[in-house]
Order: sequence, then C-alpha cells, then structure tokens
Amino acid sequence: MKQLKIISDSTCDLSKDLIEKYEIGIVPLFVTIGESTYFDGVDLDTTKMYEEVEKKNILPKTAAASPGSFIEIFQKYLNQGYQILYVGIGSKFSATFQSATLAKQDLDSNDIFLVDSHNLSSGSGLLVLKACSLRDKGMSALKIQQKLIELVPKVRSQFVIDTLEYLYKGGRLNALSNFMGTMLKIKPIIKVVEGAMAVGKKARGHVRHGIDLMVMDLEHLKDQVDSEFCMITHSFADEVVDYTIDKINSVLSFQHLIETHAGCVISSHCGKGTIGILYLER
Repeated sequence: MKQLKIISDSTCDLSKDLIEKYEIGIVPLFVTIGESTYFDGVDLDTTKMYEEVEKKNILPKTAAASPGSFIEIFQKYLNQGYQILYVGIGSKFSATFQSATLAKQDLDSNDIFLVDSHNLSSGSGLLVLKACSLRDKGMSALKIQQKLIELVPKVRSQFVIDTLEYLYKGGRLNALSNFMGTMLKIKPIIKVVEGAMAVGKKARGHVRHGIDLMVMDLEHLKDQVDSEFCMITHSFADEVVDYTIDKINSVLSFQHLIETHAGCVISSHCGKGTIGILYLER
C-alpha cells in the first residue's frame, strides 16, 4: 500500500506543532491589505495583520488558494509515490475546494482523494486530525475518504464573537445592528450549519457568557460526542482560554483538548477576541 500524504489549507487553523507532528501539507490562501497581498501563515501572521488593519484602517480581503498551488503540492508528492488526501475549507465558504478539484482533474490521477469539509477553521482541522489518526492506524486512503465523508455532518463548530466591528466592516452586519449590538454588549454565537454560517444564541455582557452557552450545548450532546479531539480556537482571546478549558473539562474529558490560534483568513472575518469550541459527534 502506498504512503498517504494528508494535505489541508491555511484555514484549518492547526498549530505549527500539530502540522509538524502529523506531517500535514498546507496550501496557503491569500490575504490582501490595501495594495499588499500575502500568503496566509507564510508571510503574514495575525499579529502583523491586526497591526496593518489598525494602521491603514482597511479590512483585509481574502482569496482562495489557486489551482496552481494545488498542482504544485500534489505533483510533488505524487512524484514521491504518495497517495494524497486533501480536506480543507468548505466549498460554500471559499473556492479553494474547487481549486483542489481542478488540480486533480488537471493531473488526472487516481491517487488524489478530496473531501469537502463543509466547514471552516479547526472544524476542517478536526477532520484533518481524524484523517491522520486513521492513517496512522493503517487505514487506506479510500477508506479514510469514505469515513471523513460520513463525519462531515457530525462536526460541531461554534464561535462567540467578542466585537461586531469586523462583521460590520465586512458587510455581514448593517449599521443599526452593529450600533445596537455594541450598545447592548451582545456577543453572538456563530455556528456552521449545513456548510454555511448561521447565528445561534446571543449572549450579553462578557464573552464568558457566550462560552457558557457553547459549553451548555456540549453538555447537552456529551453522550454523543467523540472524545478523541476537541479544539479551542481563538483570535487573541488568551484571557478566556483557561476559563474555557476548565468549563469543558467540567463536562467531558477529551483525549486531546487542543488550543489553536485562528489564522489571518479566519481572523479577518471574525476579529479579535473571537473564541470557538469545536468537536465531533460519534
């Protein structure tokens, strides 16, 4: 059986340590601020991105990874005799999956397997980690692809938004809603539902109240949750990470409870202070 190389993109929001540990290939998306365009996570990190946003008062624009980027990395590992499995940002959020599909067609290879995560951030990252776990147990590329497709609708991704500024500047919130939400200190919870973002419950006051609501959802589902991986992914919400960890551990014990930082693409849409809890149902 051929070796399997698992590839994702920069929106999976896995840490460099995890990427190195599991030998995951990463294709970067593009982030543009003013006249400058960067590779997400390569020549632009979130610290620099937020500095540029404050300096230029311009919201970043993001763009999908190109078919050429996928052709380059796919060809590299095909030449080394690998089979390839790609799972990254969902097709309703970005044209990146379409780029991967075009690359597969161009290379005309039966050794490339694609999975549309219908998710984002470490929601797709969870599927990547699950793929790595199955690979390391000796499962074939085809069977891993089939298993991930079964798991796609079982990913639970939810984030509490600390500031409405980025949703407003990005055109996802009108001025009145932004004003009222800010005045009332509303912290909306954004969930991924059927491959798209939807507003769930709304907390008021401190972001911890939103975390409490997300943990309540986890507690409600705890008998159905896969306890292998749980992700806490955030964009400069360090002050509430320990609180989130304690709340999750009070409800369910995960084999791997992992903190990761949202990259530039995800952070450009949600803003500072956003924090999410992501896990899989069995």
